[in-house]
Formats: sequence, C-alpha cells, structure tokens
Amino acid sequence: MTATSGIPATMRAAVLHGPGKLSLEERPVPDPGPGEVLVRVEAVGTCGSDVHYYRHGRIGDFVVREPLVLGHEAAGTVVACGPGTDTRRIGRRVSIEPGTPCGSCGECRPGRYNLCPDMSFLATPPVDGAFCEYLAVHQDFAHEVPDSLTLEEAALLEPLSVAVWACRKAHVAPGDRVLITGAGPIGLVAAQTARAFGAREVMVTDVLPHRLALARATGATALDVSSTPLSEAGYTPTVLLECSGVPAVSGEAIRTVGRAGRVVLVGMGGDEIPLPLSRVQNYELELTGTFRYAHTWPTATALVASGAVRLDSLVSHGYGLAEAESALTVATHDATAVKAVIYPQR
Repeated sequence: MTATSGIPATMRAAVLHGPGKLSLEERPVPDPGPGEVLVRVEAVGTCGSDVHYYRHGRIGDFVVREPLVLGHEAAGTVVACGPGTDTRRIGRRVSIEPGTPCGSCGECRPGRYNLCPDMSFLATPPVDGAFCEYLAVHQDFAHEVPDSLTLEEAALLEPLSVAVWACRKAHVAPGDRVLITGAGPIGLVAAQTARAFGAREVMVTDVLPHRLALARATGATALDVSSTPLSEAGYTPTVLLECSGVPAVSGEAIRTVGRAGRVVLVGMGGDEIPLPLSRVQNYELELTGTFRYAHTWPTATALVASGAVRLDSLVSHGYGLAEAESALTVATHDATAVKAVIYPQR
C-alpha cells in the first residue's frame, strides 16, 4: 500500500446495532486491496434509507442482522492506494459512487451495472457504509471532482445521480412539461435536472411550505396539494417523475399525464400502487421504474460545476460523527429539515 503519512491504525465509526440503537465505536482503518483507494471521509449526506434502517432495522428484504455502518452519500480525499492503482490519485478529492458491481454478469456487460445481482452497495446489509473516518473503495467508483465543488456538493452527487438517471429514463428533452411529485431532496434536484435537460416547464407538488419554497427557488412552479388537489390544477405534463413514494399520489399523478407521456416511478413507498390502467392504455403512456443509477457521475459533476444545478440549498443541518443519531432524527422535530450532512473528521 502506498499512502500519505499520518493515517491512524484505528478510526471512529457510527454503528447501528438494531432499531434506534446507534453507537460510536473504534474500528481498524481498512487497508485498500487490489484496485482500491483509501478515502478519508469528510462529508456524508443522510438519506431516507439511512433513517429507515435506523428506525426499523430493515428495508424490505434487506435486514440488519449484524452491526452495520450507515451512510452512502460520501466524499473525501484519497490518502492511500492499494496494489494496481495510480498513486498520483493520493491527495485528490473524490465523490464516492456507493455501488460496486461484479463487472462480468449479464447486466454489467451491457452497461446496466445498477441491476447487477451481486452488487455490493454501501450501507445495504451486510455492507458497511460511510459513517466513519476512512473507507476503502474501488478506484473506478471514486470519482475525482473539480476544486470548484464543495465537499457537500461532492457528497450530494449521489442523490443528484438518482435525478439524472430518472431524467434519462424519462427521456426529458427540450420542450417537455415535467411534473414532479414530492419536494424532498430527490424531487428538488430532479426539478433542477429536468430544467437542465431542457424542460420548458416544471411543476413540483408537496404539502410542506418550506419545501415548496425551495422548489420555487429552482424556477419550478410549486403546488401545495393540501389546498389544491393535483386533479384541479389544470396541468398536463408530458413527463411525470414520481418522487414521493406515496401510492395514492402515484395513481393521481398518472391520471394527469398527457398522450404518449412518460412516467418514471422514483420514490420508494408501498409495494403496490393503484394504477389507472385505462389512462395508461388509452393515452399510450410509457411507465417504468428506476433502481439507483449507472454512468451518471460525469453528468452530475458537470451539472454542478457549470451552475446548472445547485446543491447547497439542500443542506439544512450539519453534525459531527458523534452526533450521527441527531442527524438521523432531526426531521422528527424540525419541519425545515431537508438534508443533514455528517462530517466524520469532526
């Protein structure tokens, strides 16, 4: 291993032992293996999946059966290189793509590596995540970022990648009218991404005033569906990006999509949704889901570097690693919470 000086033998990690049971522990600093780099983790966004694991100990079939480190929206600095990697990367700032596919299966070979059945994904049991001070990752998934990006922006390229993938799946193009249901972090970056892809009009729906205000700040039309039902808004989109994950919202939104429109289900909510089949058939709607992303980091990085997408407004709270539990629970008592960021070196 080739490394900078000053790497300690142990590090701190926030470890989940079960629902509501998080502790700060000392663990060995990992040695980067062949093709890996060691990253000093400097910013990690908290995601809804992290909160769900903390509260319930599981998401669907993924169950926390042994101690797990959460966190998959991460950025930092390369401090060591394993065998077979370019030592010139030491000192470079990187955004971490949290999934490492097998690279050789029937999904990886055509480029659909997000669907790899053997994917190793940070903070998805049993794979430890990034709520720690150091992380070893495959060199191909430690994406270098320009100096113009802040560490927070570099970490949040992960949720932005979800939006980029959704817009690609929806074939968002100049002239489209886009409806985004749900003004959470994904919905907010999806609004900016759709605009960057050429959409002439973007409407975002939610019930929380502060999130609707953030949507307006992106240039989108914001609709408070607690006072004006979507069905009465008179908006007929060519593209629907459903980011709320609420089954009833999905069904209502699909009913507004115009002829030959495209529907992409992004939010993860119930296992089933009420599908207005007559609308899908009679209007020849295209409907698909999304699962993570593939080949999105270059586009996401360019969107932020160019100023087409701004991520700074998403960061509502910041915490040190010892305060990881506060980062995971802040939304329960602060209605203005959008994205909490953990700084593991604090």
